[in-house]
Order: sequence, then structure tokens, then C-alpha cells
Amino acid sequence: MDKLFGKYSLDNVVIKDQSLAQNISLKPILVPHTFGRNSKKVLGKTQVNVVERLANKLMRGGTGEKTSGKVIRTKGRMQGKKLKALKVVEDAFGIVEGQTKENPIQVLIRALENAAPREDVTRVSHGGVSYQIAVDVSATRRLDMALRNMALAALMGAFNKPKSLSQALADEIISTAKGDMQTSYAIKKRDETERMARSAR
Repeated sequence: MDKLFGKYSLDNVVIKDQSLAQNISLKPILVPHTFGRNSKKVLGKTQVNVVERLANKLMRGGTGEKTSGKVIRTKGRMQGKKLKALKVVEDAFGIVEGQTKENPIQVLIRALENAAPREDVTRVSHGGVSYQIAVDVSATRRLDMALRNMALAALMGAFNKPKSLSQALADEIISTAKGDMQTSYAIKKRDETERMARSAR
């Protein structure tokens, strides 16, 4: 059986959130790189290993747009650099394993379960008037939002700072897995999204 990066077993990883379980792929794979084979299939991303999806989220470019009050201008240094993103994830997993003494994939799954929001808002127009209403979030979008927020937290944590991207990603995974509301950006974003949904009910 293939171990992820030749080190981490995917067999004994437990997913407690059943709605996410059907969308999180934990296929045994040595190197999580499918070369976009599933990109054009309907819901093809649910067939992509969750670690590869995390690496894909890290490949976003620095658009110069403001994100949570910060402007990230990486000048596209991670765009298309899949092997570089995978190396960052592998190094981050090594740090997570060293600090938690657990399988880092299990820690990642716990973090994703904690970071996935259950409610969101959407804009509807009625009679020329736009307003926001609260809606339940589908399992695929919940997972996408959790992965995106964790990758964004790592990019913000390492941008213009002495901390490496691997260290920033590892710190975010660990703090989100613990449910630490003070240090985890993904948890803060989840709470903010759910708070907006509550006020829009």
C-alpha cells in the first residue's frame, strides 16, 4: 500500500464529519499529483486526494487585492509551481508530526472539520431590491472554503515575514485542529461567515 510521500499512512485516518467524508478523498498515493485528470469531470475534485487539493490552493497568485485587511503581492511566485507547493506541504507535515506526534493527515482532517462553515449568506433580488439571506452550505463548498482559508492563512503568515511558508502552514493546521480561536485564521473566518448568516436569517 502506497504511503503519502513514502511516510504517512492513509489507512487509519478517521473522518468524523459524515457530510465531509463523502467529499474527502484519501486514496493511497505516493505523490499527490494527478496532473488535472479530474478537472473536467462533474464533481471531479471529490476524486482528488485532499492533500493535493491543499497544494492546489497554495498555488494562488498574489493578485494585490486586499484580503482580510492585508495585500498579498507574491508576483505569481507560486502559480503553476505544483512541485514547489507539494514540497511546502511535505515539509509542513514533517513539522506537524514533530510537534503533535500524530499522523499529520489525521491532524489536517481534524482541522478541516473545525474550519468548515455550516451556514453562509447569498444575495437575492426581489422587485429590484437586493438583500442577503442565510443558506446552508453544501459539503463540497464547506471543504473548499476550509482549504482556501487555511492556504490563505499560510500565505499571509509567511508573506514579508521571516517565517517560511511550510512553518506558517504547519502552524495554521495545528491551531485549527485544536480549535484555537485566537491564532487560527480559518476558525475566525468560519465564525465570521456563520455570524453573518445568523444576522441575515
